[in-house]
Amino acid sequence: MRGGRGFRQHGSPAAAVAVGRGGAGRVGGSARPKRRKAAGAALRYAHVRDRGPVRGSRGSKRETVLGCAVALAVAALLIGFAVADRAWGPDIWRGTAPGWPGGGYGFAATVGVLLPWAAAAALTSFGRVNWRRSRARSLGWSASALAGAALSALLLLVVFAAFVPKKRHRGYDCYREGGACWVHTQYPYVWAVGLAATVTGTALLAGGLAAYFRRQAPNGPPPPTT
Repeated sequence: MRGGRGFRQHGSPAAAVAVGRGGAGRVGGSARPKRRKAAGAALRYAHVRDRGPVRGSRGSKRETVLGCAVALAVAALLIGFAVADRAWGPDIWRGTAPGWPGGGYGFAATVGVLLPWAAAAALTSFGRVNWRRSRARSLGWSASALAGAALSALLLLVVFAAFVPKKRHRGYDCYREGGACWVHTQYPYVWAVGLAATVTGTALLAGGLAAYFRRQAPNGPPPPTT
């Protein structure tokens, strides 16, 4: 009857055999490794969130529009500068260089010395503009920056007007009075004078800035208090 009780507990001989095999498998063999469950939605979201904020389509559209606007503005400035160079460059050399102190060489030296100072004045004034702190000062610095930029553009116009084009691009405008070929015929070493003057002006500007910052810096550490 003990066997009968055993059959009652296990339900049937086949079930008893199955249980025995299962038990023997657990004892004798090794259990199969369990597969890791996939991370929950909250964990996956946390990993993605740690990568940083994802910019929306509005920000990318604004950056694209801003980049296109800047590119168009630069292109318009270059085209306007080229047109002004052809229209006014020869007139400036023809009407100003002969009567300038030192002639064309003196005129080139003056342009070369003033060019770095005008560019530095424009950049420095533009960097001091801060509308949040003071609108009045920002307005003054903006006017100074525009004046420096205008003077820099005028000086660059004079410089580029004296550049001699290639032979295949030379025409009547190059050899007429005030043209680039005329300038280099009248003043053969004008390029050397202008380059030396630009280097001198840059060196004077660097020395002036160094002296200014040295004066603004503190003289030394404060004396120790007793």
